[in-house]
Amino acid sequence: MTELVVDKLGMRFENWLFRDLSFTLKSPDWLTVVGKSGNGKTIMLKAIAGLIDLSEGAILLDGKPQDSYAISDYRQNVSYVTQSARLFGQTVRDNLDLPFLIRNLQPDVAKQEAGLLEMDLPKAMLNREISELSGGQRQRVGLLRNLLFPPKVLLLDEISTGLDEETKTAIWHVLRQLHEREQSIILSVTHDTEEIAQAKHCLRIEDGRGVMSNEC
Repeated sequence: MTELVVDKLGMRFENWLFRDLSFTLKSPDWLTVVGKSGNGKTIMLKAIAGLIDLSEGAILLDGKPQDSYAISDYRQNVSYVTQSARLFGQTVRDNLDLPFLIRNLQPDVAKQEAGLLEMDLPKAMLNREISELSGGQRQRVGLLRNLLFPPKVLLLDEISTGLDEETKTAIWHVLRQLHEREQSIILSVTHDTEEIAQAKHCLRIEDGRGVMSNEC
């Protein structure tokens, strides 16, 4: 069982965004994070992802401090997905090859094509130019890149913002299947009222503090 511990986390730039933020998640917990814009939700996810330094406090994955992991190992276990997928290279294949290459594995075309189908995208999209993709297609490809090797912890930062209903439905269907199959811990930051209404566990960040609740 995976365990993520956030212990008295504080993040500060010129002023404190929040302090003394503590919670523990165990697989298969799914925590929805809400609050006003600018109160530190994205910063919290980036801190958990290991993308920025902590101002105070600690983050532990399976009992080990975040900074005790090799960066590459930690980021393979804790995956961060933003609302605007950052794709690189020329084609979809370039992006879906990456998870294999960083693990010193040969790309598995069958696995890539199966993932595309699960995202409600055609197998032929594997060779599509990045410049030809719509915003919704880019988001699905970016998410698939993170899920080809399911992480222990998945951090979702407003990933459905600006997407059409068809794309949102496809993405959340895949995430629910992943959650059921892999038992991954999921932290999802959102302002989407429908997503918030469906949330079972909620962390609200207000006035520099976090409050856990079973209702959002």
